[in-house]
Amino acid sequence: MSCENQAEIDELWAKLTAGGDKPGPCGWLKDRFGVSWQITPANIGKLLRDKNPERAKRKTAALMQMHEIDIAAPEQA
Repeated sequence: MSCENQAEIDELWAKLTAGGDKPGPCGWLKDRFGVSWQITPANIGKLLRDKNPERAKRKTAALMQMHEIDIAAPEQA
């Protein structure tokens, strides 16, 4: 699912993880019915792009470490 902002990510994450399985990396989770979802920001491509290849690599690595995605984190990597 593509979300427009952090509030939408937080809301969907809370609802879908309620009674569900352990969350996985990079925004993946299983709901209480066993259905897999990936909750990501709509602008994920823009968040990860960078002219500096090392910085782009750090942003991607930071994202891969997250369960629930924090939109601000790749910008700080």
